[in-house]
Amino acid sequence: MKIAIDAGHGYETPGKRTVNGMKEYEFNRAVANEMKKLLMKYEGATVLFTHSDQRDVPLNDRTTKANQEKVDVFISVHANAHGNGKQWTSAEGIETYVYTTKPKAATGLAKMVQNELISSTKRKDRGVKTANFHVLKATSMTAILCECGFMTNKEEAALLQTSSYRLTCAKAIVDAIVKYYQLTITKSTTSTSLYKVQVGAFSSKQNAEALAKELKSKGFETFIVK
Repeated sequence: MKIAIDAGHGYETPGKRTVNGMKEYEFNRAVANEMKKLLMKYEGATVLFTHSDQRDVPLNDRTTKANQEKVDVFISVHANAHGNGKQWTSAEGIETYVYTTKPKAATGLAKMVQNELISSTKRKDRGVKTANFHVLKATSMTAILCECGFMTNKEEAALLQTSSYRLTCAKAIVDAIVKYYQLTITKSTTSTSLYKVQVGAFSSKQNAEALAKELKSKGFETFIVK
């Protein structure tokens, strides 16, 4: 299964930051990175990033890349804002978006992601909503957009800046993906076979015993056979 993770915006996107200065992209990319680590543990899962740490990738480039790579699902990660973004407000909580036509698969996944996010973070549940966002409209696969808290809410802004909250959000989204698509953990390929190494053969038992003693003194398990 091919999963596109889209960390919204970029380091230099104007205005996309908390009142106290954290850039939204810092949160978005951190969640994306944690999601990738978690998803790579599952059988057949591959992850595609549509964002870049070097530039703010245009929206059309993001959706074109996902469409060309024929990914199965597109997850856009964001942090919300209310008002002019320059002062704290009371708006709070988490919401997940699908396109205005409410595609069945996207809506089902969005509900599961929203439930996992609320259950894990204990933040206010703002529900699953619809929007005409480009990344939802121009993608040819199941696509959702997650708003994981308000940068303009003092309490949530503080959470958005912590590694623990970022990991919590990443794990919640991944858990929902795993449940919705019924992904399974990759089985361990650790071998239980043992391979033996023979050091030498001697015509004199005394010489064999001397070597065995030396090997034992160095921590090797040894035995002598005739």
